[in-house]
Amino acid sequence: MRKISEVFINGICLEKILEDHEKWLNGEDSGERANLNGADLSDTNLIGTILMDADLTGTDLSSANLSGADLSGADLSEANLNDADLKCANLMDAYLRFTNLSNANLSSANLINTNLRGANLSYTDLSLADLSDAYLGFTDLWDANLRGANLNNVDLWEADLRGACLSGANLSYAILSHANLSGANLRFANLNNVNLKGADLSGTCLGGTDLSYADLDDANLSCADLRNAYFYNTNLNNANLIGTDLSNVNLGNTN
Repeated sequence: MRKISEVFINGICLEKILEDHEKWLNGEDSGERANLNGADLSDTNLIGTILMDADLTGTDLSSANLSGADLSGADLSEANLNDADLKCANLMDAYLRFTNLSNANLSSANLINTNLRGANLSYTDLSLADLSDAYLGFTDLWDANLRGANLNNVDLWEADLRGACLSGANLSYAILSHANLSGANLRFANLNNVNLKGADLSGTCLGGTDLSYADLDDANLSCADLRNAYFYNTNLNNANLIGTDLSNVNLGNTN
């Protein structure tokens, strides 16, 4: 893995660019915002680096180590973070539109209010990450690990979550309308007040989930496992329940 002292961007050492960026953040006259647009930072050791509000659009950060880095407010749109290590990184308010994060490690990362529209998060580890208030519309989360993640009030409109693990995740007040959750694991997830209108939940494991006040209008729940799920004021109007396992479920308080 490359050291920052070994990487040069347009003839300037990355170490110097990062130093000037920190000065810029501190309001020093000699400082300058880091413009790393399209730079090759692949396989670089960036552990704990401060890149708050930096321009990283289109940057190649594949296989880079950004664990514990501060990327809050940074623009990483269309960047390549395939196989990158972002464990415990701060990405609050960052822009990651159409960014490639496949196979990346984002466990325990701060992604509050992050814009991830159209991002590729397939096979990504997002376990215990905080994604509250984030926008993930049209994202690819195929086989992603979201175990125990905080997804409160997230927008996952038409997201692809096929085969994803969301067991124990908090999805209260989330928007998942028309999302594809076929074969996903949502066991013991919190889905109260969630919007799942028109979502595909076929073959999904929803055992022990809290679906109180959830909207499942026109959702496909065929062959889903809903054993011991909790329903209260849940909207199941026009939902497809063919082959669904509803053992130990009280549907008396559903619409």
